[in-house]
Amino acid sequence: MKVSANSDIRVVELFAGVGGFRVGLERCSERFKTIWANQWEPGQAGQWAYKCYSKNFGEDSHCVNADIATVIDQVPPHDLLVGGFPCQDYSVASTGAKGIEGKKGVLWWSIYKIIQKNHPNYVLLENVDRLLKSPASQRGRDFGIILKCLQEEGYGVEWRVINAADYGCVQRRRRTFIFAFKNTTKQYERMTSCFSENTKDGRVWLMQEGFFAHAFPVHSEVADSKKVATIDFNEYTDTVDVTNRFRAAFYNSGVLCNGKIFSLEAVPNGKEPMLLGEIVVNGDIDKSFFIEDEDLEKWKYMKGAKTIERTSKTGFSYTFSEGPIAFPDPLDRPGRTMLTSEGTKNRSSHAITDPKTGKLRILLPEECERMNGFPTGWTDTGMPKRQRYFIMGNALVVPLITQMGKQLLDIL
Repeated sequence: MKVSANSDIRVVELFAGVGGFRVGLERCSERFKTIWANQWEPGQAGQWAYKCYSKNFGEDSHCVNADIATVIDQVPPHDLLVGGFPCQDYSVASTGAKGIEGKKGVLWWSIYKIIQKNHPNYVLLENVDRLLKSPASQRGRDFGIILKCLQEEGYGVEWRVINAADYGCVQRRRRTFIFAFKNTTKQYERMTSCFSENTKDGRVWLMQEGFFAHAFPVHSEVADSKKVATIDFNEYTDTVDVTNRFRAAFYNSGVLCNGKIFSLEAVPNGKEPMLLGEIVVNGDIDKSFFIEDEDLEKWKYMKGAKTIERTSKTGFSYTFSEGPIAFPDPLDRPGRTMLTSEGTKNRSSHAITDPKTGKLRILLPEECERMNGFPTGWTDTGMPKRQRYFIMGNALVVPLITQMGKQLLDIL
């Protein structure tokens, strides 16, 4: 189905969490209609993210709380498939009469089955930045498998590693975004035309004409002339072949067009980030968020540089070293990457000087929501405070999705 200029864009949201993709797209336009979503946290009795999603979106949540592998047949036809999924081992194997089979429980294969079943015009996925280098023993193989899967289903693919702070956000959070588009779309036609006119490589597309170049501009010069790569992907017959022998250096910007992979290290040409102080509450704060005097030395130690002699389980001795983290976190800079351990007594948790009292404290759950661009109070749905931090550590930076939604509307 082709999407007309004013028609609804039917969205399916996988691994929805608390709805980062949906919030971002709906901020962009009412045309984005989430018609089906899935959120399931294995081994968690509370299913807090699902409950948060359902409460915020109400009767129109359309969210299914079940293992995605068991409900693939329920996924309706759609125009845009979105989702953030974990970095796992995507390798495959030949299984005789069964053909090719991926490892059980790996969520990419559920995404792939949905793509095979519905062939949406567009796919927008998010993953950690290390996906491009995974696994260490065969660098680039896992991402190569994803690209091969999409190529076999008739998609062109772009990717970009985006640091949210490079484009005006308050958090230094680097994530890999993958945008795939069917060979029947205008975007695919534009890409192939651009490559035919610029036969040398994909620089023009990646730096000027592509999806991410318009949404998140980059400079005309690459970061390092040595970090430019071209790969003939047609040399690999299928995903088994990629599993067995593919190895490549993928850089932070790249494209797959007609069996050719082109990748380079682009330099962001964005805008000044928000500052951490801009989202911090300046008012009365409950005393439970403040760092107690007796814990101060522990916090200083966690945040400080250290060198520790350790012994592995096999008896191997080694030296573990880590550098210092600013303590407290400066309010005149963007925040660091939030992790799922945010809010605990942990090296990675933010610790700030409270604007009103001048005392040290951790971030509030509401401040974590603001760091990801969610409405204040989005996770205040009855879940434990610890879960509010955990969920935000897993969440998307919503303004990035809004910008991608605007660009998607432009290319339809």
